[in-house]
Amino acid sequence: MERWLTQVWQARSLAACLLWPLSLLFGLLSALRRVLYRYQVLRSYRLPVPVVIVGNVVVGGTGKTPLVIWLVAALRRAGYTPGVISRGYGGMGGTAHVGATEVIEVTVESTADQVGDEPLLIARRANCPVLIGPDRVAAARALLAAHPAVDVIISDDGLQHYRLQRSVEIVLFDERGGGNRWLLPAGPLRESMSRRRDITVLNSMQTDRQLPADLPPDCLRMQVAGEYAEALSNRAHRVPLHALQGCVMAVAGIGNPQRFFDLLTNAGLLISTIALPDHHVFTVQTFAGIAADVILMTEKDAVKCLAIEGIATDPRMWVVPVTARLDDTLLTLIDNKLILEKSRGYPTA
Repeated sequence: MERWLTQVWQARSLAACLLWPLSLLFGLLSALRRVLYRYQVLRSYRLPVPVVIVGNVVVGGTGKTPLVIWLVAALRRAGYTPGVISRGYGGMGGTAHVGATEVIEVTVESTADQVGDEPLLIARRANCPVLIGPDRVAAARALLAAHPAVDVIISDDGLQHYRLQRSVEIVLFDERGGGNRWLLPAGPLRESMSRRRDITVLNSMQTDRQLPADLPPDCLRMQVAGEYAEALSNRAHRVPLHALQGCVMAVAGIGNPQRFFDLLTNAGLLISTIALPDHHVFTVQTFAGIAADVILMTEKDAVKCLAIEGIATDPRMWVVPVTARLDDTLLTLIDNKLILEKSRGYPTA
């Protein structure tokens, strides 16, 4: 169903047209919700520190996690002390056992079942406070209470979580752009492509490729690069991707598996591929029937597989760490916005 919808959403096909009336209803309800927040019928909250939202208007993965990790490092270089909040997708039931009002701090010792795969990856890679919870206002307040030195909060997703006021909105796209430009369920959009935002970023491995027609000309470019693989059983054992030999299988349970497969083929690897649903629940049986000398996976999948003994000790398993690459234009835009926001002052609680 997920793959079928992805195909339907790339064009205004017959199936998309049949779903279009439901998109009108979805758009009406979304617009009503935004108006209620704008006029404070539904209350929103401003925190005592600035909030940077990294989100997307398109359903599915666009590369938010690598961008969040990059932002933590960039803001730290600029003198800030960042922390991260997230919904916590990826555990069993899709919400990592997080109750409607529960807030959990993610540590490097946490498991993906407890906190979700993406927050765990961010905590391990970014080395900053990470808290998860369905209510991002509550998660942010808990983060500030536990880590008072934090002076800027990055929200991993949450673009449509209007209860939390924000200083900067970053909307991330990949090569698919806005698809057929229709709202759910006839298209992939949660909100209109014309919604306001502070910064638009395109995640594309081809920096010389023309922008999708529905993205603004001032869109910033981001590349997600990976150059080596690490043994899952011993992450200190690292080899260049081009040095991998034998039959290589690539497995990805992320929002856009093809992006991971393209990264590997661009590195010169000849691979077979298995695309799994986003936040796939791995078991030993996932790999039992794979006849390959090397099995490559994303870091997001690896944080789950490390907790499964039959997978974690399998010598065929290798992880491909990736890093977002952007120039400092993004940091400059954010820094300028935060300085302006600071001049307005912040509530004390």
